Amino acid sequence: MPTSTSPTPRRKGAAPAEQPGVEYRTVLGRLPILDVSPVVDGGAWPATAFAGEVVPFSAVAFREGHGVIGVDLELRDPQGRITLGRMSPGAPGLDRWHALAQLPTQGVWRFSVRAWADDWATWLHAASIKVPIGQDVELVFAEGADLLTRALGTRRPPSDRAALSELLAAITDTDAAPAARLTAVSADKVAGILTARPIASLTTTSAEHLVEVERERAGVASWYEFFPRSEGAKRRSDGSWASGTFRTAAKRLPAVAVMGFDVVYLPPVHPIGESFRKGRNNSLTPEPGDPGSPWAIGDTDGGHDALHPQLGTAKDFAYFLRKAGEAGLEVAMDFALQASPDHPWVREHPEWFTTLPDGSIAYAENPPKKYQDIYPINFDNDPAGIRAESLRLLEHWISAGVRTFRVDNPHTKPLDFWEWLIHTVRAKHPDVIFLAEAFTRPAVMQTLAKAGFQQSYSYFTWRNTKEELEEFLDQAAHETDAFLRPNLFVNTPDILTAYLQFGGRPAFKTRAAIAATGSPLWGVYAGFELYESVARSGAEEYIDNEKYEYRPRNFALAEAAGESLAPYLTMLNKARREHPALRQLRNLHVHSSEDDAVLVYSKHLDREFTGTRTSDTVIVVANVDPHSVRETIVHLDLPAIGLPAGSSFTVTDMVTGQTWNWTSANYVRLDAFHEPVHILTVKAS
Repeated sequence: MPTSTSPTPRRKGAAPAEQPGVEYRTVLGRLPILDVSPVVDGGAWPATAFAGEVVPFSAVAFREGHGVIGVDLELRDPQGRITLGRMSPGAPGLDRWHALAQLPTQGVWRFSVRAWADDWATWLHAASIKVPIGQDVELVFAEGADLLTRALGTRRPPSDRAALSELLAAITDTDAAPAARLTAVSADKVAGILTARPIASLTTTSAEHLVEVERERAGVASWYEFFPRSEGAKRRSDGSWASGTFRTAAKRLPAVAVMGFDVVYLPPVHPIGESFRKGRNNSLTPEPGDPGSPWAIGDTDGGHDALHPQLGTAKDFAYFLRKAGEAGLEVAMDFALQASPDHPWVREHPEWFTTLPDGSIAYAENPPKKYQDIYPINFDNDPAGIRAESLRLLEHWISAGVRTFRVDNPHTKPLDFWEWLIHTVRAKHPDVIFLAEAFTRPAVMQTLAKAGFQQSYSYFTWRNTKEELEEFLDQAAHETDAFLRPNLFVNTPDILTAYLQFGGRPAFKTRAAIAATGSPLWGVYAGFELYESVARSGAEEYIDNEKYEYRPRNFALAEAAGESLAPYLTMLNKARREHPALRQLRNLHVHSSEDDAVLVYSKHLDREFTGTRTSDTVIVVANVDPHSVRETIVHLDLPAIGLPAGSSFTVTDMVTGQTWNWTSANYVRLDAFHEPVHILTVKAS
């Protein structure tokens, strides 16, 4: 294709063209290419993806008049290899072009969009109008012959050259009827040749943009959270508790792995301060032996680079990491930049905290909550010192074998600090993953993701109605997908929503099913599988909160008695492993139902991206009212799941094994007290 280089855009603030001697530099190229995606804030940060993710690319491209154009996606992989793929037009009249591309390897990918005038398609369109009405017939055919002669002057396979020569002879055969000559040039074979290798001109290329592709675990993971001190904790004869250890906690790992989880997340495992230690249920008056909150980090045994002596030694922690690896689990560690009043930092670096007018140090608050046992860091008194210490701590635990960090309350720290820290760490350790525990305002949450956090907590926890969930899922899949990956935790030690408190067991199934299928990232805090739902009065927090006491649980007994959700969680994680469509974020499509409590969405992946001979489609139909039986009609957008309009097909429910024949409109009955969710696989008839 002939190439036309796009002009350099005029810099912001450059002199206008009417000033004498100043040349105006146009922003537009010969063919306009606008609104290229995925691009984050004009390229301030790279878009992100994970290895194996199918990424949607798009751009607005057009030309003046009625000429036909073609648009290509040019991809450059981290090794510099270039592939070129044709983009497809979207809805008529919008001039937006689309392409899907799977980015299989980790590293920085580059892409640009290339638009070109499709001279043959433009000519053929005009010829199909003019020739049948006898308008400028020979002139039209002469123009077509010139184009074919031009095509024969380029490098093409011998078979293509023979076909084009045949076509040139037909188009210049003045003895043949005009209709026959036009039919010859409209033949499918010739169209295929000139589609694969077009006769093109005016080629214009957009600016180059970046996509940072991270390892798969950054975008696909099932998290399970538990407190090591509770696993194996035992009450002594005098009523006091003996803490669980890393070695007793390691005994829980095989059961977590059997449920299909692949990341085990540990709250802070460091020494816990004694000063202002919280008692049970966040009491200000602890009883002797109360273990305190793990987030009140630091005492005479050390700070963030130390392990709580009751949990074990560095050797014991290494044993835990090894056992997790043998079970196929990755360990995520909590990174909480705060300190108890007993932390060594308080003595050694008082400038790292905020001193109040009365000489006391400000403790942490999230009104009306107060954390008297925690001092927040002041990042502005000695930013260089805090940066150096934070980097040292992360390097310490990375050297111990940790590759994933759940960061506590990052939205309460300066965002430029996180941008610097994450990029500094990942420049040396590109496999390290950071999850932002950021239940905060949209702008802050999104900017944390842009600054480098690969995963984020989200508003999913409080999105319960059909309308709320439709909006949340659609936004996650199609609006913030270029930079933010939501990890859909169904519960946390801090959060027990009213939906779970009062929804009974159906609520637990529904939330787990939507979390596990709605995003490739989801998480569960221990006790969820036991339907723990009793909250502190008037709060969204568990009664007898594990943050302040030991909570050993008898998971095996509950499962043996049929009182555990573990088999359901196992089924969900098995579905995620077996269906590549569920391991994608951006392929979610919301469908409709005639009931305001029945949510319907699908995940579809075409066969060229599945690694198999067939496409993969999962349809989820969920009754989000945990107190009712719902009967309704579900309406499906069949092209969105890769089926022609009017198709019939077979669906099989992964929950019950039942099979039905479906079309675009289907009756469903979902009994919240039995099975509130269909998770359906699709087989075309």
